[in-house]
Amino acid sequence: MLIRNLFLLLSNISLVLLTACSTTPTVPLTTPPSVSQITAAAIIYDWDMDIFHPVVVRHGMVATEQKLASRIGVDILKAGGNAIDAAVAIGFGLAVTLPNAGNIGGGGFMLVHDAQTGRSTALDFRETAPAAASRDMYLDSAGNVINKKSLFSHAAVGVPGTVAGMIHALQRWGSMPLAKVMQPAITLAEEGYPVSKTLAKGLQYSAGNMGKWPATRAIFWKNDMPLKTGDKLVQQDLANSLRLIARDGARAFYAGEIAHRIAADMARNGSPMTMEDLKNYRITEREPVRGTYRGYEIVTMPPPSSGGVHLVQMLNMLEHWPLREWGHNSARTIHHMTEAMKLAYADRSEYLGDPDFVNVPLTGLISKAYAEALVSHIDPDHARVAEAIKPGQPQFHESNQTTHFSVMDSAGNMVAVTYTLNTNFGSGIVAPGTGIVLNNEMDDFSIKLGVPNVYGVIGGEANAVAAGKRPLSSMTPAFVFKAGKPWLVTGSPGGPRIITTVLQQIVNSIDFAMNPAEAASAARFHHQWIPDELRLEKGISPDTLRLLQKKGHRIVIKPTMGRTQTIQLHGDELWGYSDPRNPDGATVGF
Repeated sequence: MLIRNLFLLLSNISLVLLTACSTTPTVPLTTPPSVSQITAAAIIYDWDMDIFHPVVVRHGMVATEQKLASRIGVDILKAGGNAIDAAVAIGFGLAVTLPNAGNIGGGGFMLVHDAQTGRSTALDFRETAPAAASRDMYLDSAGNVINKKSLFSHAAVGVPGTVAGMIHALQRWGSMPLAKVMQPAITLAEEGYPVSKTLAKGLQYSAGNMGKWPATRAIFWKNDMPLKTGDKLVQQDLANSLRLIARDGARAFYAGEIAHRIAADMARNGSPMTMEDLKNYRITEREPVRGTYRGYEIVTMPPPSSGGVHLVQMLNMLEHWPLREWGHNSARTIHHMTEAMKLAYADRSEYLGDPDFVNVPLTGLISKAYAEALVSHIDPDHARVAEAIKPGQPQFHESNQTTHFSVMDSAGNMVAVTYTLNTNFGSGIVAPGTGIVLNNEMDDFSIKLGVPNVYGVIGGEANAVAAGKRPLSSMTPAFVFKAGKPWLVTGSPGGPRIITTVLQQIVNSIDFAMNPAEAASAARFHHQWIPDELRLEKGISPDTLRLLQKKGHRIVIKPTMGRTQTIQLHGDELWGYSDPRNPDGATVGF
């Protein structure tokens, strides 16, 4: 009987639909379909508002830029490891599977939320300048910048921090032995894996810089050419280095065989980095930057990252405007968010640097009152030109290559890691015998005041080169808490565009109620004060672009920005998504 009644109901709905769509005159429908009929029709066909759908699991999830690394992380979780165990395994794994950005020859930042204590900690394992580094080390006798010295020479290499950071995190919050979490990376380096189309493009793009170094060519070249899609990448020297670290811990990298090999290569090629610099490297635990946005708590990275400071600063400004009412990526929304971006990046140029060396007016920069003062200067109808914008006065309110990965486990532990070599494959230099690609982070300093770095960002005195100093960064690993409980973890690569990418991921999630897949897939925009251009991805309506141009914005359409890796807690489910801008990424869980 139930089946017969359902059949009759579906037949009636079909008749209604056919009648409504027919071009032949019919008897008018005097009674609208019943609620039950409409509900049944929805069950048959349309019931969901979402266009993009996240990965949904219940127990644990990882989101990274490389499928093999994602699998390493989720296998650790399945084996009983916690989010920190998985994050460390991923960190070493990406050094193998994402050699243009994942690294043990670079540095970065980690946010850890410990579910047992309820405490969040910012771990700073950013690279440091060698003891012999000096303010004008990249200038010639006439005071001009020496071309590419801060990018593609041994003098560009900062003292790496990744190994120290990963091992410290495992010892402090992990539950598994180092050798166990490192073994998957060692195996992958030894056995190799097929080069993806994305990695092959990166190798081709960086061939000019990488091809100068025999140890680099020995790993990433075949038949006198960079590896191509489908070629097998085997990294035996890197496997040996990882095995030494798994056995001896951080000492292997900073005082043992690996350190000696790196120091010897630096000495042969005129770098100021020495064995003593490696021995003296130290990580730092810092208090995160905290803010609120529409009732949500934002927890993110403090200086020497500029990312967390300016993320909170911009959110404080955005809180003054009804973005949901204005609409996602409407001209009005983009205009106001862009004007907020300009003001934040102007402040970045003046005030941000290593807090161990300069006084960063942190409290003022993230003050709600300071944001209110800045908002008062924003014209809703006209864009301000960059020349008219100067760094503000937060003191009065005192009281591209990078990668990100996110992890959340069933206990509520969260980890957000953004680490980097700086540009694609960093300096392009591999220290012979180590298999380790080395960073070019020294270019993140202001190598000459007022001269933009490789990303076009202007820096000031606060970020000048100094011995032992950490260069300013835009990396922005971030947590969002809702009603005091973990709700979202995210972050992105992208140079100075990291901050605005993370900003839009969070705004899309909170203001526009997008799931992680929708938020990541939306078109992005960026303004960093100088150069004075509103950079957009393709996909923004031509009508919107014309309205923005009428307001005075100089529009440029450029390649995609950012590659977020996001996990959101939704009830008793984990919703995650890896940015579609990188086809090699994967969100995996169980």
